[in-house]
Amino acid sequence: MLPSVDTNDELKAMVSDEGVLRPAVLHLLDQMGLVGLAVRRFPDGTLPVYAVGGDLVLKLYPRFEAREAVREARVLHHLWGQLKLPTPRLIGTEEFVNGWRWVLMSRLPGWTLNDVWHRLTAAEQDRIVTESAEALASLHAMFWNPLTDIVGPPDWTAFLRSQRAGAVEWHRHSGVSEPWLSRIPDFLDSVPLPVSTERVLLHTEFMSEHLTIDMRGGRVLTGLFDFEPAMIGDPAYDFVCVGLFVTRADPRQLRRFYEAYGRTPYDPDQLMAYTLLHVYSDLPFYLHELPHPAEPRFDALAELWFGTDG
Repeated sequence: MLPSVDTNDELKAMVSDEGVLRPAVLHLLDQMGLVGLAVRRFPDGTLPVYAVGGDLVLKLYPRFEAREAVREARVLHHLWGQLKLPTPRLIGTEEFVNGWRWVLMSRLPGWTLNDVWHRLTAAEQDRIVTESAEALASLHAMFWNPLTDIVGPPDWTAFLRSQRAGAVEWHRHSGVSEPWLSRIPDFLDSVPLPVSTERVLLHTEFMSEHLTIDMRGGRVLTGLFDFEPAMIGDPAYDFVCVGLFVTRADPRQLRRFYEAYGRTPYDPDQLMAYTLLHVYSDLPFYLHELPHPAEPRFDALAELWFGTDG
């Protein structure tokens, strides 16, 4: 059975131990009456996630992320059938053992967009960018008030203040080296946030890894998943992952995204600031994966990643 897990280090060790996880998952599925179905572990992600048969997904959360389990279940229930793009249907959620919780949901058809992007033609990529922008716009248009008891933060400005206070230490711990590290405070001080009082339901990780696509026939998007880290806040916050993982520092594609979303582009410096303040910010990874200027200047980096004039 699953042992209690109370820290991120313990979770990382548990996630890599399929010898412990799989028997527990099979026992749980047996309790649900889901016997005889193929069970396959998804290789990615920080939490244990399994495909069950061809139509279901089971996701496990340790005790210290129990609130995230409740949040994902509530958001899935709230969004079902309401967005421009399908989202998983919540089947059930409950506590398991030793503080672990589970969420069972329907499985979206197709491949993740990240896995097949390189197989799409230029015209197909353009169309997918348009479809993804329309999906994000429909998410941001959702009525979110019923979720405020489980989806936060209650005060966006206070959240940003807290992120700003810990930004240098966060990026030092994630491996950001000089001279980038020492230039973070001055850059953040130069960008006024927040610039509006608009609040929306945020995915927070709106990226190609969480969009699914049907590679047969029309090659259209089939869904959006992973709402565990959902928040309520400034819509610009979701455009961080758009620029980094959907349009991938391509100014033409980002311009297309804004047009399909239905708004004028955000200031690149604002999105760069949100990149540095993002809960899951990983600047060394971004610098490795995306183009960056010869001189370590955040304003130049902002234009490369989030500009639309190229």
